[in-house]
Formats: sequence, structure tokens, C-alpha cells
Amino acid sequence: MALKYPVLLVHGMGFRDGKLFNYWGRIPKFLEQRGCKIFYGFQDSNGTIENNAAFLKQRIVEILESSGAEKLNVIAHSKGGLDMRYAISVLNVQGIASLTTVQTPHHGSKTMDVVCRLPAPLLKFAGWCTDTCLKIQGDKKPEGYKVFLSFSAKNAEIFNQKVPDRDDVYYQSYAFAMKNPFSDIFMMFTNIIVGIFDGKNDGLLSPESAMWGDFRGTFTGNSLRGISHCDEVDMYRFRLTRKKGNGISDITEIYDDIITQLERKGF
Repeated sequence: MALKYPVLLVHGMGFRDGKLFNYWGRIPKFLEQRGCKIFYGFQDSNGTIENNAAFLKQRIVEILESSGAEKLNVIAHSKGGLDMRYAISVLNVQGIASLTTVQTPHHGSKTMDVVCRLPAPLLKFAGWCTDTCLKIQGDKKPEGYKVFLSFSAKNAEIFNQKVPDRDDVYYQSYAFAMKNPFSDIFMMFTNIIVGIFDGKNDGLLSPESAMWGDFRGTFTGNSLRGISHCDEVDMYRFRLTRKKGNGISDITEIYDDIITQLERKGF
């Protein structure tokens, strides 16, 4: 059985969809082998939710017109899920059958509440630094400072009140967690810091923050490694582990489950 509608992959913050370095690692090839037709969002990596949503709305119109598809299934990672929720609800984008969010900060972060209490000039300088780098990578209108503020738990709940789900779109979500700081050496420091304020996390976000719609559960690897925010989109391009046990051994197993759930819904 194959999906009725194509899949649109919407990336998160800090990276872009590119030919030389695909944000999604081995996942697109795996999805194509599962019979899915794949498209990419191409939105700014550090754009505001509102600006990225406007871009994605136009992108979806282009995809539907060029492909002849009636609707799309969207799989969005991290902030990409917020961009899409805004596009669907506030901008009333048409042609969306489902939105699957992968570790999206629907409920924000207590850690970011603390960060947002730092002096505004310091946060604005950090935003300027990231924006400068991302403009070189191709961002048209990065606004790091505003993006940082949107991740606080307080602002997330305000966002949720203003951006309700649409009845004609199916929403499902997946969450992940590292088992210890050594699960991903590159996210060791952030895992420890976020753990102080948010508890169990994937190096950036807690599973509780990612719960939205039909929540499919919190997943970890079947070894001591766990699953980091980078692992969720196969950034390292390898299996998590070959050891047998509870949990998953390859992130593609999650995307297989996503497609299976959508197939069962007739999407």
C-alpha cells in the first residue's frame, strides 16, 4: 500500500534544504522506497514563524499546481511544525491532508524562559551573529532574536491560543529523548542545561513540549545511546545501533511508522 498524497518535508531551525547537504539524511530515499513522492519546503532556516508560513503557503500552491496532487502530507521537524501550523490555521493554506510534527516545540521550553530573561542586547547580538551566518547560506530574511523569543513556554501558549487546529487536517506528533549526555557528544552541553529546567530531553526540547494532536509516543534508541535532536532527521547518516532490545535501532523506523499511520488513515 502507498500513500494517496505526496509528502512535503519541512525542516527546522538552523539548516536549509540543499543539494550538497540534505537536512534529512537517508530519510528521503527511504520514503521514496516506501512509494512516497517527496517535496521540500525550502523556507528560511532562521525566519520568523509568520514569514516562513507565508513562504510555505506559496510553496504549497506551487507544488499542488506542478504535481497535480489534490493534497499533501506534511512531515515537519522542530520549528518547521510551528511554521506549518501557522500556515494551515492562520493563513488558511489549502491542500493539506495531514501534519506530522517531529519533536516540535508546541509548548515551548522552560529553558528558553530563562534565556529570554537575559539582557535584550545580548540576545539581539546572538541573533545578529546567527543571522549573518545564515544569510551567507541563503536565508532571505533571518530574524534570530524574534525566533528565540518564540520558543519560550509563555509565548508558545499564546501562540497555541491564536493558532488552533483545523478540523479538516489530521495532526499527529512524535517525541524523542537522549538517555544520557553521551548519547550525542555534540549535544552534551545543551542536554545537561535543558535537563536542569525541562527534565528529560533530546538535547534541545522535552518530550512534553512535542505533544500535539494524535501523540504517537516518546522514542529512544534500543541501547544506551538514546535519540538526539540531530538523530531525528538522520543528520549523522548512520543507524543508531544494531543491538536488539526495547526501542528503535534506526530512525527510519520512525518514518516507516509515520507513513504506516497515514496509510491507515487513507492519506
